[in-house]
Amino acid sequence: MYAVIETGGKQYRVAPGESIEVETLTGDVGAEVEFDRVVAVIDGDAVRAGSALSSARVKGTIAAHGRGAKILVFKFKRKKQYKRTIGHRQNYTQVKVNEILA
Repeated sequence: MYAVIETGGKQYRVAPGESIEVETLTGDVGAEVEFDRVVAVIDGDAVRAGSALSSARVKGTIAAHGRGAKILVFKFKRKKQYKRTIGHRQNYTQVKVNEILA
């Protein structure tokens, strides 16, 4: 059994026992989180989506907060002596999925 949830403007495929990295969530490490925006639940050949999932929930635990790898952005315009380097690191929250309530 797995589910597709939406959080932080992105969709994730999750199953019980998995760990996923999502956009930063409020809460301390060890806190329970609940995702109520469930797009679909797939159990074998049975697929449920849309209004049939109005009460579906995915529960998990915050495992860690962190920052991703540094991404370098390099801007360059030839013949103009223009060079600019910018770095960016995205924050994330690692969530361990405990159960899917459909």
